[in-house]
Amino acid sequence: MALSTGAREGECLALRWSAVDLVAGTAQISATLQREGGDYGPKLTEPKTKRSHRLVTLPAVAIEALRAHKVAQNAARLAMGNTWQDNGLVFCTEVGTAIDAGNMLCRHFRPALERAGLPPMRFHDLRHTAATLALGRGIHPKIVSDMLGHSSIAITLDLYSHVTPTMAREAASALDALLRG
Repeated sequence: MALSTGAREGECLALRWSAVDLVAGTAQISATLQREGGDYGPKLTEPKTKRSHRLVTLPAVAIEALRAHKVAQNAARLAMGNTWQDNGLVFCTEVGTAIDAGNMLCRHFRPALERAGLPPMRFHDLRHTAATLALGRGIHPKIVSDMLGHSSIAITLDLYSHVTPTMAREAASALDALLRG
C-alpha cells in the first residue's frame, strides 16, 4: 500500500475496508493511526493536513494484493471466532485490533526487507520511493503531489523526488537526441 500509493505509515495502519473499493480501484485516506503514550495504545486521528484527506487510485498490483490479503484476513477472523475484534481495519493484529507501528516494523516490515534481500530502511522511505518511481515514469508532478496528499507540488519535488542513475541517463539521452537533431 505504501509503495504503490505513497500513503504514510499511519494512513496505511488506519485504513478501513469500508474506505477501500476494490472494484473501482480506490482507497479513501481519511484517518491516521497515532501512537499514544502509556497503556492507551494506538488511536485513530485526523490525517496530517487537509490535503491528506484524499482518494487514491490503486494500481492493479495493489488491488490484487489487497484481495489476497482480505481472503487471508477473513480466514484468520473465522479461525479466531469470538476472540476477533472487528474494527474493519485493513491492516490489523491477529485478533483484529490496531497494529502498533513499532511492532509492525519489527515483526513484519524489517523481516520482509530481509526476505527480499533489501537493505534496512525506514518505512517512510517507501513513500519517497513511490514519488521517485512515479516522477521517473513521467507522471506529472501535480498528480504525484495529489497522490501523496501534499499541499504543493514544491514539497513533492523538493523533498520526495530523488534523481536515480537511470533518470539521469534518460535525461542525457533525451538531450543528446535533441541536440543531434
